[in-house]
Amino acid sequence: MTLRLYNTLSRSKEEFRPLDPSNIRVYVCGPTVYDFAHIGNARPMIVFDVLFRLLRHLHGEAHVTYVRNITDVDDKIMLRAAEEAVAISDLTSRTTKQFHEDVAALSCLLPNHEPRATAYVPEMIAMISRLLQSGNAYEAAGHVLFEVATKADYGKLARRSLDEMIAGARVDVAPYKKNPMDFVLWKPSAADQPGWDSPWGRGRPGWHIECSAMSETLLGDSFDIHGGGIDLVFPHHENEIAQSECAHSGKALARIWMHNGFLQVEGEKMSKSLGNFFTIHDLLKDWPGEVLRFNMLRTHYRQPMDWTVQGLKESWSTLERFYGVAEPIVATRLSESFAAALCDDLNTPLAIAALHKADPAELGGGLGLLGFSAVQDRIAAKPPVSPQEIADAIEARARARKSRNFAEADRIRDSLAAKGIVLKDLPGGTTWEVKR
Repeated sequence: MTLRLYNTLSRSKEEFRPLDPSNIRVYVCGPTVYDFAHIGNARPMIVFDVLFRLLRHLHGEAHVTYVRNITDVDDKIMLRAAEEAVAISDLTSRTTKQFHEDVAALSCLLPNHEPRATAYVPEMIAMISRLLQSGNAYEAAGHVLFEVATKADYGKLARRSLDEMIAGARVDVAPYKKNPMDFVLWKPSAADQPGWDSPWGRGRPGWHIECSAMSETLLGDSFDIHGGGIDLVFPHHENEIAQSECAHSGKALARIWMHNGFLQVEGEKMSKSLGNFFTIHDLLKDWPGEVLRFNMLRTHYRQPMDWTVQGLKESWSTLERFYGVAEPIVATRLSESFAAALCDDLNTPLAIAALHKADPAELGGGLGLLGFSAVQDRIAAKPPVSPQEIADAIEARARARKSRNFAEADRIRDSLAAKGIVLKDLPGGTTWEVKR
């Protein structure tokens, strides 16, 4: 079956034709490990895990190489370590460990390679040196910068002109730049900052050069698919293309660029100030990882997604029903409609719709390919009740008691108890807690 994927670079679906069928190569931008990963970070982890599984199913496990990096040197990391008064290595070790635990709970496979930026600084220095030699970069005030004017098609991924990019971006204005859009390849480090010796003095790499050097080392000058969130199109992926193509005599960095859409929570942008900012770790306290995964896949990866409690409940209910019917097997038997949906640019909503019509073996196979265990007892417990539902139930119970309808009051109390919510009648009113 032919796999077609939407290419951000061409703005169209294209037939996937591997550069080398014996070694299909995929690179996905991973986390910057300064804090717990939030649910928006989980989306590319899950989306590209499905792609990884599908490619292995179509071409064989031995013929797919998946690289997902970890950024462990970054200004955000330095700031957080200073705030917590801990060593940077301690912070990144702790947050990386938590990231691994979280994505494992989401049933994501390990990539073939998970390079840490700090382990590839010599490769970054080598690439920067080539860019200086080719005339695409220059030194200024202890920095090395990429000169965007030397790349005639800069902006081809974002589909914006240089003026539009300057107007729409938060540009780091600096007097040593030839052009405001020129971006940092190397910058100096103070004595109390992480740094490496280089031809330009002690310093550290810019963010963009990290991915270019790691992908070059592990996948070669050109590879098949580069993925990440839509927020990375510009400037990160645009800058990766510019520096990599200039370092490789014009060779395309990746044939296909894939990007997942934004995620919001209950109709609003996720924000700590709005109180709707959830880490994967937080959500796993109340929801099984497979439910979080299934809920994510109910929306097509390129579309914006609204993350809601109601959606999670529906996902839990559907997954329980599937697990109650499916044969617990790996992805060896798939319905034609399910396979066709996945091969049409990872159309997971359509694939899930096909599972509703599949026989038990096909259902088990489809669940297995999507990354689910197909074991019923994995999520035997019922989903939690939302705080608003609990508040409404307490109010309804209070009205029933006031009208002396004690049978109805008891029914409401018992209904909540069956869902793990215990009410406590106190002098100041009724409170509740979750029974663990």
